[in-house]
Amino acid sequence: MAKNGLSNYQKGVISNYYENLDTIMLTKLQEIVSDLYLADTKAKQGRLWERAQKAMEKLKVKPAIIKHIMSRRDVTILAKNVEGWLKAGK
Repeated sequence: MAKNGLSNYQKGVISNYYENLDTIMLTKLQEIVSDLYLADTKAKQGRLWERAQKAMEKLKVKPAIIKHIMSRRDVTILAKNVEGWLKAGK
């Protein structure tokens, strides 16, 4: 093992995670959109919107866009943005 306690395999896993972080966050946002459509209580919707905001921040979405999406809390707006981000990434 290395001095910092991580094996080469562990270092590789961590490196791959950060290399693919944008793909991971987009996938999470897709799941959140689906869950928001199915959410049956305001409390559940609130938690999902908090998760969506954190995912957008990790994606480094412009703060103005995050603010707009979060102020409206419209699933359709979030879904269209996620679709656009997916297309931009390809």
